[in-house]
Amino acid sequence: MKTMSVGEFKTHFSDVIEQVKSGEKIAVTFGKKRKVVGYFLPEIPEAKGKRKLGILEGKASVNFHPDFKITEEEFLGL
Repeated sequence: MKTMSVGEFKTHFSDVIEQVKSGEKIAVTFGKKRKVVGYFLPEIPEAKGKRKLGILEGKASVNFHPDFKITEEEFLGL
């Protein structure tokens, strides 16, 4: 993983974007102590397909009734 200061990052922004697109991970640092304030990482594609129930696979299943409805407020307990 590369590290660069905020100033370097601002100066070479277009190059940084190209590096991230090609898979490079970059940490941006700030201050005299060069504390990491953020990371720029390539996008990770989401896994598509059916989700598994983990340790309950083959032991449990989930089925929702066709007329099952719940509002966001009910779901969040508001």
